[in-house]
Amino acid sequence: KSFGCSAIVYIAAITNVDPEIYEAAVIDGASRVQKIVYITLPSIMPVITVMLILASGSIIKDDFDQVFNLYNSAVYSTGDVLATYSYRQGVVDTNYSYSTAVDLFRNVVSLVLVVLSNQFSKCVNEYGIW
Repeated sequence: KSFGCSAIVYIAAITNVDPEIYEAAVIDGASRVQKIVYITLPSIMPVITVMLILASGSIIKDDFDQVFNLYNSAVYSTGDVLATYSYRQGVVDTNYSYSTAVDLFRNVVSLVLVVLSNQFSKCVNEYGIW
């Protein structure tokens, strides 16, 4: 689903690479694969790193709309995800505090994933969000 937006970000990062570097590589006899491996990827590594860090926060994100459209009491045991469970607890059963706690827990886990992936990224390639 997010392929289009990500593609725009990566293409914008690639267009920011200096064309003179590619010209120098052609003069030195670099192939297309060598230009990708030794010029393009290292040049856009900060963008790749930031995109991966931000994507790590949405690992536990479930798609509420797709599940909710086919959701009924017959499939609660197999089709229940955190978002629909929280919806059912909050809106249907009017258990607002529990529903808020479930969503808060999910957001805290996402934040922890982002922080851990940022720390891991700084250890591996010295790039990160902060």
